[in-house]
Parts: sequence; structure tokens; C-alpha cells
Amino acid sequence: MPNAEIEPARVLRVSGQQQKDRLDKYLTQFLPDLTRSRIQQLIHDGLITVNGAAAKPSHQVAAGETIEIRLASPPPSELIPEAIPLRVVYEDQHLIVVDKPAGMVVHPACGHPSGTLANALLYHYENLSQVSGQSRPGIVHRLDKDTSGLLVAARDDYTHAALSQQFKQKSSAREYVAVVWGHPAPREGTISSFLARSASDRRKIVVSQTKGKWAVTHYEVIEKFRLLSLVRLRLETGRTHQIRAHLAHRGHPVFGDPVYGGRKSHVTGLNMENAHFLFNLLQGFKRQALHARALGFIHPVTQQPLHFESELPADMQALIAALRCDIERQNYLGKTIDFK
Repeated sequence: MPNAEIEPARVLRVSGQQQKDRLDKYLTQFLPDLTRSRIQQLIHDGLITVNGAAAKPSHQVAAGETIEIRLASPPPSELIPEAIPLRVVYEDQHLIVVDKPAGMVVHPACGHPSGTLANALLYHYENLSQVSGQSRPGIVHRLDKDTSGLLVAARDDYTHAALSQQFKQKSSAREYVAVVWGHPAPREGTISSFLARSASDRRKIVVSQTKGKWAVTHYEVIEKFRLLSLVRLRLETGRTHQIRAHLAHRGHPVFGDPVYGGRKSHVTGLNMENAHFLFNLLQGFKRQALHARALGFIHPVTQQPLHFESELPADMQALIAALRCDIERQNYLGKTIDFK
């Protein structure tokens, strides 16, 4: 990767009235386009010095000190723009809201070097934030590959940092819809726990009593079928696999989820008719039945509240239609259901 070019130093002289404060925190007011973690990294890299010497992020800024800031211009991105169609729900000069289809990976990772949302964004937009690194241009938050729905991307670092802060402070609104196994009881409630990476299966996130990150998921059953339920979910936190792990822990994994027991494990013990009915659905429905239906936040620049909603994709609509017909005892047994 080519070396980054270093911009000329920016010099700050700490005011005589300045009270002591952490260096990284103090600098956030002068570098609004950068997150605090990005500022800390610049300090660690020696690109921010105090009185000509290296410092730590925790250094207590004192009146009269001279701070020099050298920002590195990012080297050319190695991510390749790809002409992948995007369903853009909203865009302006600061941000983009995309309705992501199931099957699309958000950014390059092991096994998915291309064909991602990041590749598509780089093709359609010249300016994207670099806060998350060059392999994740504009990416503020993620959806799992086989989860469909709404996602926001940032076109500048200030917007990125402000949106990230809203997600962190739980001031954004994220609502999902899922088809789950069984009938959660009570019909509405809250699932809260620590979530950590499984020691036995690195693909999975599991509920932990003592370690991991705290996660809170609110749920409400909005429609009950004979064997499954349609559930609305609202996130307070946005942890990896949060909804999938929480629902599986409660014994109601997302229908079709191959990682969290949402495919065939719950068929055991059913009579032949019910088992055939569910196997028929699973044969056509190849992913977890989870959709990011609504997204709301305050626009970082205009300060206007924004709210977006996404219709259920065709495959989930077909799944729900089949479940409703099953309640009415129409004969879906043995029929091929079109999930496209």
C-alpha cells in the first residue's frame, strides 16, 4: 500500500484560561470530523505532539502548551469500485440510506473480497467517510449478509462520527421484523444480557453471564401462526448477531437461520403433516427471515429528524402468506412456494 502523505502541521496554543483536560477529549472540539478513537490513534502514531514531544491520549492539557497536529492524507483505496445496483431510499451530500437485499455482504471480509455494499458505494459515490478504514468506506453500521433492510452510510467523517454517536447513545431508532419458531411468551417483553463470541463455534455469539458486551432487545409478537410467529423487534444496542442470538437463547430462533438452529432442529417431534409443511417452506426459504424494517435518526448537519421504512422483501411476504394460508387450513402440503 502506498505511503500516506502527511499534511503541514496545524499548531494549537492552549489558552491561559484552559483547565486541565485529557488531550484526546480536548482535541475533539478542534477536530470535529474525527472520532475520539481516531484522534487517539493519531496520538499513538506520533502525528499529534505536545511541546514538540510525544504524548499519551490521557495527557492532561495545561495552559500555555503547544500542540502540533499532522493529519495523514489517506492513500488510494485498494477496494475496487463495482457497478452493483443499489436501492437508494434517500441521499444528500452528507449521507445515503440504502435498502440492502439479502445475500449482499456489507464490506469485504474473509471469503467475500468483492461484490459487497462497500464496493457498490465506491462505484456510485466519489466522497465517502474513511472513519472505518479504507475497506469500509462510508460504512457506519452493518447488517448480516442474509438480513435484508435499511442501512445508513456516511459521505464525510463528521457525519459518520455523529451517526455513530447516535447509535452509541441509543438515540437512533432501529426496528426489525422476523419470523421465529414457536410462540414467544409473554407476547411482548425485553431480552437483555451480555453477548460474547462462542468458544466452541467462532461463527456464533452467545449469551454470557459475566463477559462480552451488554445488549438489549425489545420484542412484540404481532401475529401468531400455528407453528411460527411474526415478531417486531426494537434495538437499544447494536451488537453482532444480537437479534439472532437473543431469540435463539429464548428458544425461538429466527426461521431459516442456519447458525442459530433456525432450520431443521425444531421439526423434531412434529407429526408428519406439520414436518412436511415446514420442510417445504425451508426448501424454498434459504436465509434467516429477518428484515431491518425501519430506521430513524437526527440528521447530523440539518438536525432534522429522519425516518425511513422498508417493505418486506418478496421472499418474506411469500413465507408469511403461506403461514396465513396454513392457518386457514388451505392445502400447502407438497406445493412449491415461489419465494422470489
